Amino acid sequence: MVTEEFLGIAFSGDEPVTKTLWITDELRGPIEEILGHSFNALRVRYWESGNRTAWIIDEIGKEKPITIGVLIQAQVVDMVRVLEFREIRGWEVRYPFFTDQFNGARFINSRESRNQMLNRQVDGITGATLSVGAVTRVVKVVLYLSEQVGAPT
Repeated sequence: MVTEEFLGIAFSGDEPVTKTLWITDELRGPIEEILGHSFNALRVRYWESGNRTAWIIDEIGKEKPITIGVLIQAQVVDMVRVLEFREIRGWEVRYPFFTDQFNGARFINSRESRNQMLNRQVDGITGATLSVGAVTRVVKVVLYLSEQVGAPT
């Protein structure tokens, strides 16, 4: 699935506005805490229409980046799609039986908490632990970033 296809599904054909979130030092710390490694991007592009924001972020599974699209509506995960999977193992995370687990996910702690947890348990996949972790981390980062841009609720 490519960016245009993901955005078409995410916004049901409506034309979203492309926006940019600049990654300040204040944002970088919590992002790196969620990811567990450095985050070197200077900005993150996202798309917005109404109370929906769509984000596309790469995260390393074991060795290679996995491109993940996340749609947020009113600070809740509405859809997660693996747009490009480059690893040899862990490809099962591409399928809806896994990504649909995130639908309805949100943070259970306050915005001030640095240990933000999802309101639901995500079942892993035997042999895909690193890919599962990558998708989960991206969902958490996107929820955090969505809060920062003050996406409408």
